[in-house]
Amino acid sequence: MMLEVWPWIQLIGWEIDPTIIELSRDYFGMSSLEKATELGGSLSVRIGDALSPSATVEGGFAGIVVDLFADGKVLPQLQEAETWLEIAKKLMPDGRIMVNCGGADTPVSLAADTGVSSWVQNPTIKALCSAFPGQLNWKRLSEKESVNYVALTGPLPDLEEWSTSVPSELSPRVKQWVPCELA
Repeated sequence: MMLEVWPWIQLIGWEIDPTIIELSRDYFGMSSLEKATELGGSLSVRIGDALSPSATVEGGFAGIVVDLFADGKVLPQLQEAETWLEIAKKLMPDGRIMVNCGGADTPVSLAADTGVSSWVQNPTIKALCSAFPGQLNWKRLSEKESVNYVALTGPLPDLEEWSTSVPSELSPRVKQWVPCELA
């Protein structure tokens, strides 16, 4: 989707399991994403541990999207503030991290999980908020999508401006972002 919206960007992905890469190429069309778009954008996939110090590029990344799970759960090291501080070192100045934080640590009623502090049930967001005080924003995906939370580092963007710069189907969801504040 990122290449559809921004066909000029260079995406670099890491996958630790070469079999997953091959299956993604064979059955999910990843090969077509690895070819340059008309505007020069593409996806490059590297085999390795995305959390290793070598998973970086010269000058740093403008953005890092983290979606790391094992056995259906967020990796335990992503629930530690120090891990996020190490990941942030891979960013260029003013770069951001966007994270799929998984669901709540304990069962939470979807109907009750709408308050501005409902993120406290999610250990990944707790770690991120601790690592980036005053510089973390979050939202919960809608009930129809999942019970997952997503987080974004950096100052909260102007939501009106941001919502007009994304595809129309994403626009209403942009306005659901709120700052994360530790009590």
